[in-house]
This record gives sequence, C-alpha cells and structure tokens, in this order.
Amino acid sequence: MSDERQVVKAQDDAHGVGHDYVKGSPHLRHAALRGDIEARLERLVKAAIARTGRCHVLEIGAGHGTFTQTLVDAGAEVTVTEASQASADHLRQAFAGDNRVEVVYDEVGDGVLSGTGSWDLVVMISVIHHIPDYLDFLRRLQPRISEGGAFFSVQDPLFYPRRSKLSHLASRGSYFAWRLAQGDYRRGIATRVRRLRGVYDETAESDLVEYHVVREGCDEEAIRRQLAEHFDVEIFTYWSSQGPFFQRLFAGTGLRSDFGVEAVANRA
Repeated sequence: MSDERQVVKAQDDAHGVGHDYVKGSPHLRHAALRGDIEARLERLVKAAIARTGRCHVLEIGAGHGTFTQTLVDAGAEVTVTEASQASADHLRQAFAGDNRVEVVYDEVGDGVLSGTGSWDLVVMISVIHHIPDYLDFLRRLQPRISEGGAFFSVQDPLFYPRRSKLSHLASRGSYFAWRLAQGDYRRGIATRVRRLRGVYDETAESDLVEYHVVREGCDEEAIRRQLAEHFDVEIFTYWSSQGPFFQRLFAGTGLRSDFGVEAVANRA
C-alpha cells in the first residue's frame, strides 16, 4: 500500500462511525478557542461578500461540520471535503436539503485539487498536521483560491525546536494527564514507547494520523514564507490542551503550543 493510501486508510479507521471529534479537540471543546475561530471565520466570509457579493468556501476536513455551520450562518456557500466516509455521510445527513452546502467524499485527501473550481476562502481546521507534505499541498492549493481570496487554518502544533522547554513540558504533561482518563492503555503505552525510541510505525494508526509527532510539529515559519509569496500572512499563536483544567491553568501564562494562519489578498 502506498504512503498516501496508508494515511487515508488510517484517517478513515480513526474517524469512523460514532467518532467523537469534540473529546480530543481543544478548538471544539473550549469556548474561548472555539469563539475566536468562529469570529475569524465570520470576518473572512463577510470580507469576501463585501468584495465580490458572495463567498464560496472550500472547507477541507470538516469533521462533523461544527464550523461548516458557522460559515453558512455568516452567509457563505460551502464545499466540504472529507477523507472519512463516515464523516462525509454524517455531513450529508446534517446538511440534507441545504443547497448552500455540498459534501464531497475525497478519498485521497487532495482529490479536490485536481478539479477546475476556485474558491474565495479555503478553510483547514486541525488538518495541516495530518498531511505528510503540507508545504507541497499548500503550493498546489494556492492557484485554486480566487484573486483577492483568503486561506485560513488553525489548531496545528508549533514547530517543536522553536518552542520553549517549559511550553513543551506543559503541553506533554497536560496531554499525558488527560490521556490517562481516556482508557485504551495498551495502545497508549505502545505509542509512548515508540515515541521515546524515535520509531515511526507505518502500520500504526496513531502514527499515521498524528504524523506531526514524528516530524516535531509543523513549521509555521516555513508556511509563512511559502504563503507570503502570494498572500498577506498573519501567524497567530496560542495555548491549547485537551483537558479543561489544563486549558484554564496555562491559557493566561503566555505559553504557546499551537498556531493558526490567516492569509488574505491572494495575488493569483
């Protein structure tokens, strides 16, 4: 099986029927993080409408459509792609009868890039760190964004070598504490042992889906440099943790664990 197919299969296995996206997703679980994302999306949609009279959005990897609804409520028409068949089916049911939302099951994850359409805004929420070569993906994506259009992503881990030791320690410690309450200890222990040994197992679902762990996060500065060739780019950083206690504990300390990107005014 090719690397691409392995990643796709792992995504489908990890996000099957009944998958709970909220439990392990700080940007869905914590009101302040979710509210900031919603406000940014609403502003981007309204800016596109003010500029062209409409806003056609491509949302890559929408999960169960939390932010799809935000985009629709702000006035957008949304094409949603999902590499998980179960999630695509859920989205079709959730937005059945709403002609503002088109759901596409994108089995390989980048099939949408092979078409001819273009979008005023492309949204990727908690997606970039799942893509093995995310810089190449963004390079291929840019021409599909209309002139003057925008790109938005959020909830990806900062590049580990640039983070402070305290930030990394707080992030790892809070994750382990949260993980202990989730069960499935055999899988959790096996994953931690591989991490400590520096091993990447191409047959392990957790290693394929959380690919960023074995390449030390995502390089936000490399993303900035690439996008800056065509956009005005803002990288914003923040703290996030799965557990509510650790989110409250560290959110106001100045520690940073994750980042988002607002890239606007595409020079197509």
